[in-house]
Amino acid sequence: MERLRPSATALFLMIMFQFYLSIKVGGIGVNYGMLGDNLPPPSQVIALLKSRGVTGVRLFHPNLDALRALQGAGIQVILGTLNQDLQGLASNPSFATNWVQTNVIPFSQTVQFSCISAGNEVIPGELAEYVLPAMVNLKAALRSAGLGQTPVSTSVSTKIIADSFPPSHGKFSPEVSSIMRSITAFLAADGSPLLVNVYPYFAYISNPQQISLSYALFTSPEAVIVDGGLEYDNLFDAITDTVYSALEKAGGETVEIIVSESGWPSAGNGDIATVENAQTYNNNLIAHVSEGCGTPKRPCKRLETYIFAMFNENLKPQGTEQHFGLFFPNMTEVYHVQSN
Repeated sequence: MERLRPSATALFLMIMFQFYLSIKVGGIGVNYGMLGDNLPPPSQVIALLKSRGVTGVRLFHPNLDALRALQGAGIQVILGTLNQDLQGLASNPSFATNWVQTNVIPFSQTVQFSCISAGNEVIPGELAEYVLPAMVNLKAALRSAGLGQTPVSTSVSTKIIADSFPPSHGKFSPEVSSIMRSITAFLAADGSPLLVNVYPYFAYISNPQQISLSYALFTSPEAVIVDGGLEYDNLFDAITDTVYSALEKAGGETVEIIVSESGWPSAGNGDIATVENAQTYNNNLIAHVSEGCGTPKRPCKRLETYIFAMFNENLKPQGTEQHFGLFFPNMTEVYHVQSN
């Protein structure tokens, strides 16, 4: 990593303080992805987060250097498993036990694990059948280690939804209905949340004729959708409540949602993925979640949300996927995020 001049370092720390103040106040966390060959080492990143009081980080897979650095940091951690480990976790309880013994138990006294996620966005898909058995085996391994209070879940995209308009019509698609109904029953019985990746950006670019940019960016001056007695002036709430409707239809009335990813790319798609739009979206997302008003379907419930992502990652597919970061790999900001 190129060495920053002292003045640049001081400016960066000031910006990071402002950014993480908003995280600390508003229940906003950050996804810490590592698909880059030019990223700072985990020790530097976690040390910076710790010094700024961040309260939530999502790791897509165990990174022992990051977990060591998180010890005593007071940061809640969503820890994911590698997708390629799901079959082993599902079919072999010893594999799940070893996973917990290696990645959780050594840090359980000093790292706050808020959730263990069995895979990321594998439903629907060829790995979908392994998700619930992996969750069951991970939960059993945690219980055996005296950590049964730690929630176990999985992270899903909105591809699991068959009918998204209006939000009250939301239901799981026939392709995944059986799997999601079983997962929902597990989550309800265990008191665990469903992790959902909520991206108004992708919904907007798939249907710009019927979805306005202002609705996607939280800038609509009035309600765009009236669904029964509920009004929606932003697409983020509408997507989230669509998944809540699907959960309810599957018997998951008590299952809460954690938004495990949400963000907007700053480049890679013309005048839609721009720095201005990304800055607008993430600033408004922070302000919206910080209000603590939940969604129209679940008002007054704090909606824990994780911004995607910490850095631009150059080993991701070319295009917008490389431009969701709040910061460049040299730890300067892509755009400024206001504190609240």
